[in-house]
Amino acid sequence: MAKYFDVHPANPQPRTIGTVVDSIRSGALVAYPTDSCYALGCQLGNRDAIGRIKSIRNLDDRHHFTLVCHDFAQLAQFVRVDNDVFRAVKAATPGSYTFILPATKEVPRQLLHPKKKTVGVRIPDHVVTQALVAELGEPLLSSTLLLPDEEEPMTQGWEIKERLDHEVDAVIDSGDCGTEPTTVIDFSGDEPEIVRRGAGDTSRFE
Repeated sequence: MAKYFDVHPANPQPRTIGTVVDSIRSGALVAYPTDSCYALGCQLGNRDAIGRIKSIRNLDDRHHFTLVCHDFAQLAQFVRVDNDVFRAVKAATPGSYTFILPATKEVPRQLLHPKKKTVGVRIPDHVVTQALVAELGEPLLSSTLLLPDEEEPMTQGWEIKERLDHEVDAVIDSGDCGTEPTTVIDFSGDEPEIVRRGAGDTSRFE
């Protein structure tokens, strides 16, 4: 059964955040809220949890996982960013955007797109998510919690606990969450490409 954590949306309890992060470091797969919608998260390199995410979401090897970062210093360790891309990403973060960029050698091979060698990164505008990543001290490997054959993600922690009680190890509930996933922008080519229109405004990239 998944552990259930009730976290204050504006002032996350440090002890609770610490407990969740300890479980992530011990191999847990966690459902947590973001500035777009609920996501599944685990520690980088956790092969078991990555496999469970793929199973829950019915994903293939071409799926771009996302590294949820605390700040630009952390983000720059895992992706290569030139000056133009840096300015574009900086202007849109923190926010509901995922950026696909060429990965550095710090990214585990199993997380890379098999042909492009890219990975998704983002810096969310969400107090609870930021608290988690800050305490973890490294990016949180993440994927939108959108179940197969469903059009929208679940918005309530209790609903996730009820439906995925035996598939995740912990659920963080900080109140109602949105239903739109992030907007995904691919910066791995010559021009930015809008891969998915979501919660983030796309006008700045068009």
